[in-house]
Amino acid sequence: MSTRERFLALMRFDHVPTFRWEFGYWAGTILRWYDEGLPRQVGLPEGLSGGDGVRGEATGWYHPTREFHDLDVHTYLGMDNAIRRVTLNNWLCPGFETLVLEDHKEWQLVRDSSGVTKRMAKGHDTLPDFQAFPVQSMADWERIREERLRPVLADRVPVFWDSLLDEYRSRDYPLAIGGGQGFFGTPRNLLGPENLLLAYYDQPELVRAIIGDLADFWVALYDQVLSQVPCDLGLIWEDMSYKAGSLISPATFREFMMPAYRKLTGFWRDHGIRNVWVDTDGDCWGLIPLMMEGGVTGIYPMEVRAGMNVV
Repeated sequence: MSTRERFLALMRFDHVPTFRWEFGYWAGTILRWYDEGLPRQVGLPEGLSGGDGVRGEATGWYHPTREFHDLDVHTYLGMDNAIRRVTLNNWLCPGFETLVLEDHKEWQLVRDSSGVTKRMAKGHDTLPDFQAFPVQSMADWERIREERLRPVLADRVPVFWDSLLDEYRSRDYPLAIGGGQGFFGTPRNLLGPENLLLAYYDQPELVRAIIGDLADFWVALYDQVLSQVPCDLGLIWEDMSYKAGSLISPATFREFMMPAYRKLTGFWRDHGIRNVWVDTDGDCWGLIPLMMEGGVTGIYPMEVRAGMNVV
């Protein structure tokens, strides 16, 4: 039984051998393991800092990767074949030009490819201090939508897309589509967390426009992929909870996000995708019934310290 067949059987709640998969690693952990004897066959790319993430088998590899995934631990421990993600840019295209706006002795003020301005410490890994976000008004959103969110597949896949399609069609691993974006996570990155939470009340039409336009964009984009190759899993990224609960109420989810969830998951089902996972950290028990109603079949990573112990 191939990894793909085992995965689909597991998603039907059949009994299958346990997968030898890991969620991911800190780059610093793998660097330490090299010092402790892990064979360095592929290694990590230059410039990857200790606090950067390295993907494991369960989170889905891009081929070729946009975000570095482990191969050395995978080989040394004899892990199972990994989930792959369709190599597709489902976000800004083109992205914003990355700029250093200010350069100081211990920190820099940077605008990143998502248009977010943040203060970054030099020389060590810390969380950035976010200063400004690209959307404050409907006009800001409409400009980004028209300039950077056109569902033109040829602009969003690698030049060797045809050879990737050949690999995907003959695969023995689970293939996922989506991920990295969602109907809370993406608006939060556009407006900023505090601004989004206020906008549900102060600018509800802006929030509805963003979420509705994103749903239309992803359906139009993914339709061009799924007409060429079937996938096994749909992924949505949200990160909409923390240790004490979700960042939005079930009522807010139902009012603003439920229509988009139903649209995207219904579209996936129409294309044969029966498995839809949401990536959200924290305690999301209160939102699980809503996500299930919206077509979600799985949630990860299930953080035990946030009360999400499924055992």
